[in-house]
Amino acid sequence: MKKRLSLSMIGIYTVLIVLGIACIYPFIYVFSSSISSSQDVITGKVLLFPRHITFESYSRVLSEPGIWRAYGNTIFYTVVGTFFNLLLTICGAYPLSKKRLMGKSFFAFFIAFTMWFQAGIIPTYLNFKELGLLDTRTSIIIGFAISTFLVFILRSFFQSVPDSLEESAKVDGASDLQILTKIYLPLSKPALVTVGLFYAVARWNGYFWTMILLNDQSKIPLQVLLKKLIVEMSISEQMMGAMDVTTQYSKETIIYATIVVSILPIIIVYPFLQKYFVKGTMLGGIKE
Repeated sequence: MKKRLSLSMIGIYTVLIVLGIACIYPFIYVFSSSISSSQDVITGKVLLFPRHITFESYSRVLSEPGIWRAYGNTIFYTVVGTFFNLLLTICGAYPLSKKRLMGKSFFAFFIAFTMWFQAGIIPTYLNFKELGLLDTRTSIIIGFAISTFLVFILRSFFQSVPDSLEESAKVDGASDLQILTKIYLPLSKPALVTVGLFYAVARWNGYFWTMILLNDQSKIPLQVLLKKLIVEMSISEQMMGAMDVTTQYSKETIIYATIVVSILPIIIVYPFLQKYFVKGTMLGGIKE
C-alpha cells in the first residue's frame, strides 16, 4: 500500500528540489560554457547544455605556465598548511580537554575571546610587516595555523573519550605524550579527518590574505591567479596575442575552464570524505 505524501511534505520536497537546482546549476553552466564555442558563450546561447563542443579552452589553460605554478603553490599551501593546522590544533585541544589543567577556564576564555573579537585587517597586516613575513610562504603557513572554533570542536571530542582509558595507561606507566599518540589520536580519526578537511578546504580556497601578503608572482596560489583572470581580466599578454577570430575560445571560456580546473580536485575528493564531516562533527558534540 502506497503512502500518500502530505501537502507539507510536498512543499518541503519542492523547496529542496529548487534549492538543489539553484546549487547545481552554476556548476553545470560553468562546465557547459567551458566546453562550448566562444561565440555561443558570448551571445548567451549556452544556458544549460554545451553547444558546439570544443576543448580548446582547456588546452590553452593547461599550456599556460602560470597555471601549473599556481596549482603547485595551492597544493603546497594546502598540504603543508593543513599539517601545521592539525599539529597546533591537537596541541591546543588536548590540554584544554583535561580537568586537571590549572587555569583551564582562564585559558579557555581567552582562546574563545578571539572568536568574537579580532584585531582587524590593518593591525593584522602591520603585525605581519613588523615580523618580516610579507611576501613569504611562512606567512601563509604559520600565520593562519589555527582556528579557535576547530580547537573547541576537537577538545569536545577529546572530552568524550573515557577517563578510564587514560587511568589504565598511567597505571602501565605511559606518559602524557604516549597517551595522546597511542590512545587519543587513534580513537579520534573521524574528528581529525573532519577538522583536517575543514582546514584543507579553507586552505585550498584561501584568497584574501594570500592576495594581500604575497606580491611575488611565483608564490601566489591558484585563487589569486583566478582573481586576475576573472576580476581584472588580466590574461597574460602572450595568451591574448595568440587569440584571433578563428579560435574556438575566448576570455570567457578560458575563465570557465580555469574555474573547472581549480575546483576539480576538491570535487573528486569530497564525496569520498563527506561522511567524516557529519560523523566527526556529531562525535565532537558528544559529552560524557
